[in-house]
Amino acid sequence: MDAITAALERLTTLLDPFCGPAGVFTWFAGGSLLACGDAGWGDEIASGFKITVFLALATLPFGLVFGFFVALAKRSQEPSLRRAANIYTTLFRGLPELLTLFIVYYGLQIMVQRFLGTLGYQGPVEINAFAAGMVALGVVFAAYASEVLESAFNAIPLGQYEAGYALGLSRGRTMRLIVLPQLLRVALPGLGNLWMELLKNTALVSVIGLPDILRQTGIAARVTKRAFEFFSLACLLFIILALATSLVFSYLERRARRSEAMR
Repeated sequence: MDAITAALERLTTLLDPFCGPAGVFTWFAGGSLLACGDAGWGDEIASGFKITVFLALATLPFGLVFGFFVALAKRSQEPSLRRAANIYTTLFRGLPELLTLFIVYYGLQIMVQRFLGTLGYQGPVEINAFAAGMVALGVVFAAYASEVLESAFNAIPLGQYEAGYALGLSRGRTMRLIVLPQLLRVALPGLGNLWMELLKNTALVSVIGLPDILRQTGIAARVTKRAFEFFSLACLLFIILALATSLVFSYLERRARRSEAMR
């Protein structure tokens, strides 16, 4: 958990020019309820913005790498691996994300508590809400990403693998040097859509106490009785994140198409 805390503090430093006390909330809020400090809720909402961004960024590589290995398992010649991967994707694509979050957050606490109980420890056990959110969103993201990556694998001709072997490359180097660059290019549009879903699903962690955008704006709405204004702000912040990342994915897709055209 110390690594998570340190990384969150690092991201906080990077985002301070945008959402710190001297950032955009101060520039646009003036003396309103969005002002920073004791005068308004700017600090709290800015903190929630940082946590939402960091949660999404931390979940993406975890879910993407896990989904890649699930996709490999689905293509394995070992029947037990294929069966396990298919059960995994069916299970986590079928369960609601909120239910998965509850299972991870509360279920892990019960499992750890019982395990430690067998070792003689009777104290309280509490799972970190950020870690639980990352794991829950990550396993759901991986289930969908594996389907996208499997389709991308199927789009790559077998001749690409044979060419790598003919050049004397091992299976690992063929995958890394020949298959993976093509795989990411083919899968990029689908992964972009999954990223948008991941951004929206980060709002679910508010129910387990993680102070993200939705939780912070919800607290402000209840205290001030200005629900429309604060929830509209939450909508605006999520739309800004979606627009910014859609521009990034559009740029990556253009670069991928340009590199393919140059071949």
